[in-house]
Amino acid sequence: MIRGMWAAATGMGAQQLRLDVISNNLANVNTTGFKKSRAEFEDLIYQTLKQPGGELAGGGQVPSGIQVGMGVRPVSVEKMFSQGDYVHTENELDMAIEGRGFFKILNNGVEYYSRAGSFKMDKDGYITTANGDRLQPEFSIPNQTVTITIDSGGKITCFDSDNTPISSGSIPLYTFPNEAGLSSVGRNLFQVTEASGDAIEGEPGLEGVGTIAQGYLEMSNVNVVEEMVNMIITQRAYELNSKAIQTADDMLQRANNLKA
Repeated sequence: MIRGMWAAATGMGAQQLRLDVISNNLANVNTTGFKKSRAEFEDLIYQTLKQPGGELAGGGQVPSGIQVGMGVRPVSVEKMFSQGDYVHTENELDMAIEGRGFFKILNNGVEYYSRAGSFKMDKDGYITTANGDRLQPEFSIPNQTVTITIDSGGKITCFDSDNTPISSGSIPLYTFPNEAGLSSVGRNLFQVTEASGDAIEGEPGLEGVGTIAQGYLEMSNVNVVEEMVNMIITQRAYELNSKAIQTADDMLQRANNLKA
């Protein structure tokens, strides 16, 4: 019974973590470029009371044995990089990535990567995030610019009032061998880790790299209905584990109250 109480306690802790992940997903349902997370678990070690396949005194063999599990523990909270829905904004500096890829952002000399394409222009004409971090490679929009076009291949062109091109550049995208290995640092930014592998620069639309859609934003890939169902399942699992602890406690109490 004591073993069952500890196993159920690990189950309650696991469901609490899962609820934390679900809550964060729901909190960011309207966050541009947000990627939902999924908690994953594994069972703990087993106490072996009778080894499967062991020999019996009569010469037979134990067909299944007796192994009692000790509970559960979390092993990862993985980012799911499925595509989010698109929203048409008609803003010239809004960009959505269709397919694989990330924008490169520079913050205090450190390179980060993001799927959020809601870019602005600072006082010097550079394309930046809402936090003032510049898009890489840097591109400065001339003061005379009236119209900005960005094609699916990442070519950005600035036109003056006479519709004459006055400046142009290119916006590359970056892919990773293992996107799930990226480290989330907040502010819609990801950082390279040993698990993700190094960033691979690519031209949008070529060699499996996604394309860029001007005037669109990629929204969160959180499915509210799916998260609500997962939340209900998590709540019920938490209740079942707490019930198991109560039941084990009741059995201990009954055993403690036995009279000779």
